[in-house]
Amino acid sequence: MEVDFRPFIQIEGVPAKEFRKQRIDVLSYNAVIMTSKNAVDNYFRICNEMRIIVPETMKYFCISEATAYYLQKYIQFRKRKIFFSNFSFADLVEIIKKKHKEEKFLLPCTDVPNDEYTDLLDREGIRYVKAPLYKAVYSNLTDIDMSQYDMLVLFSSAGITSLLNNFPDFKQHHTLIAAFGEQTAKAVIHAGLKLHIHAPQPQAPSMAMALEQFFKGEQKGSKQWEPVSLSIQNIEDMTPEKKMPPRRNVRSVAKPKVVPVAVIEKKIVIAKPVTKEKQVTKKAKPVAKKTKPAPKKVSKPSAKKASKPKPVAKKTKPAPKKKVVKQVKAKKVKKSAAKKAKAPAKKKAKPAKRKR
Repeated sequence: MEVDFRPFIQIEGVPAKEFRKQRIDVLSYNAVIMTSKNAVDNYFRICNEMRIIVPETMKYFCISEATAYYLQKYIQFRKRKIFFSNFSFADLVEIIKKKHKEEKFLLPCTDVPNDEYTDLLDREGIRYVKAPLYKAVYSNLTDIDMSQYDMLVLFSSAGITSLLNNFPDFKQHHTLIAAFGEQTAKAVIHAGLKLHIHAPQPQAPSMAMALEQFFKGEQKGSKQWEPVSLSIQNIEDMTPEKKMPPRRNVRSVAKPKVVPVAVIEKKIVIAKPVTKEKQVTKKAKPVAKKTKPAPKKVSKPSAKKASKPKPVAKKTKPAPKKKVVKQVKAKKVKKSAAKKAKAPAKKKAKPAKRKR
């Protein structure tokens, strides 16, 4: 196989002067939705040109694992702040709905944003702002002879418009067309062309795996180099968006089956206890209650009688306290008189010693 890589689109970044006119404060948003590697490059380019330091607490929601790992070019990869889906924007919206719906999101995009992405965000009530950071310019393809190629592989809907702009009289004939992404596949069919290979799929998450399976004849309904056109209904059936709802319906049906079983078990437990033993115990309980209040009444008057002699003891106590106080005062007076008598004797003895 011979493969020629030729970009149908050239991406040009929006300068910082034009971006300032939009009056978008990048730091006022806690999360960023990255739909491609071009969005990652232009987001950090604008931040550098405007001298904005991106905080470490910023959260990134990527459409695929490849774009998530591409962030390592600018930041450190951490599981707490980087989230990604499997090439499905609908799955990415579900991740946002679970725990991050209250945050403000910034959506870096082209000057013509994808309506599929914006419709899903509006439907779920997620707060976001579109930030056109780059433009898609159609490249010149007039030097290519399309009849020499057996297959065209397209990765965006803009590539189809570029093809028709360069070759307005383009006819497919026997050329095969492969498209990556649901929107790209629908654009091929709306242009009146036949689609033969569509990715991503559960068995082929990348375009390289889808091409390998097609050439080996492993894809459903396709043989080696046999053209099999796909319709929009087939494309929607292959996307994970249509496969998710049946799983939810199965879970919703399983829940009501469990609820009535639990209710029936509770009713049976309440209805079973109709035995004579329980009736006997019920009669014995009120007998015990009657015996309990009798000792309480006897104990109450005894407690009151015991409390009467207490005030007698209180009257006898204050009398000796006064006598003790008087004795102490008398002793203190005697001691003070003895000290005064001793004090002058000591003072006279000291000068006698000095004379000697």
